[in-house]
Amino acid sequence: MAVARPIRMLSVACVVLLIFLVFQMRRSPSYVGTGASPYNGMTADPLKDPTGEPEGHLWRADEHDYAPDSTDSARTNAAIISLVRNEELNELIPSMRDLERTWNHKFNYPWIFFNDVPFTEEFKKRTQAETKAKCQYELVPKEHWDVPSSIDMNLFKESAELLKEKGLQYADKISYHKMCRWNSGMFYKHPALKDYRYYWRVEPKVQFFCDVDYDVFRFMEDRNMTYGFTINLFDAPESIPSLWPTTQEFLAANPSYLSDNNMMEWLTDDQLRPDHNRDAHGYSTCHFWSNFEIGDMEFFRGDKYSAYFDYLDHAGGFFYERWGDAPVHSIALGLFEDKNKVHWFRDIGYRHIPYFNCPNSPKCSACTPGKFYDGASFLAKEDCRPSYFKHVGTH
Repeated sequence: MAVARPIRMLSVACVVLLIFLVFQMRRSPSYVGTGASPYNGMTADPLKDPTGEPEGHLWRADEHDYAPDSTDSARTNAAIISLVRNEELNELIPSMRDLERTWNHKFNYPWIFFNDVPFTEEFKKRTQAETKAKCQYELVPKEHWDVPSSIDMNLFKESAELLKEKGLQYADKISYHKMCRWNSGMFYKHPALKDYRYYWRVEPKVQFFCDVDYDVFRFMEDRNMTYGFTINLFDAPESIPSLWPTTQEFLAANPSYLSDNNMMEWLTDDQLRPDHNRDAHGYSTCHFWSNFEIGDMEFFRGDKYSAYFDYLDHAGGFFYERWGDAPVHSIALGLFEDKNKVHWFRDIGYRHIPYFNCPNSPKCSACTPGKFYDGASFLAKEDCRPSYFKHVGTH
């Protein structure tokens, strides 16, 4: 018996609607719940979609002079920087090799290495052998690295023991606290960087998977971008219980510092990890994982960030708690900067154990598109991108 025409039309409409819904789910991140209702994360990872280069004009090595010794180079005033110890040399070399292979052998931006003790000749020889670009080896000034005189070391030891009992990694290592403070508020003050504006931070044990064929520093400069990231995570709330209350005090004293186009909703999201928001006293603990950063040091040198860091430094949380540079940078960017000046480098394949940023691109190899972590399944909940995409976007 023939099917009536209205029924056939209805069936076709249902099929078309189903195809449309599947397409929409695949083309952009979607969420379990929206608006005021709870949401549990992404049902479609945008890194599984085909990923190309950013839109617009891009500077390329085959169109401009990027020779390492050129006096008329197309390079802007930028450098690759790394705070690293002599004993981490064997872990740094693969990271250097990766970035040179995928990007810097085309553009030859200088490498500037920082250490709180002098670099060995072996360190200098082996790192310079990995690149045609210029390498500099800098000592961190003692006054930038030492514990401030305002810090009560007995209180630090007591606090460190309490944090250690809670299982907080590196809580009792004074060098780790110094490193977090230096990365938060000192690196951009180093004399070796005074004539530079942009930096790309690289650490030992990181990997780069994708060929990048454009000058990322020129990309930042041309579009007036302030900061670029790859991985967006939740922090351990027990490491920063007073960071957000201290930040609120600072903001109350400086209300004009808050950007009109800020990321407050991302910073205070209480839906994905309500326990984190509760234990961090109003802060979601979402942050850009700062072992990868491409940034504009003029932001950090500016009045707003300088005043903010000084306020945090005076509060003592870099030592009495374990405030990291990642949440400090992220909160400052989220409050004081226009959110459109923060860029997700979705096309840069990156890994710092155990997390990935792996796009679906023919320029990438040795990583699985959309894979976020390597290890136990509980690591999945550390992904803060669903909140970021919901409140800020995927730009």
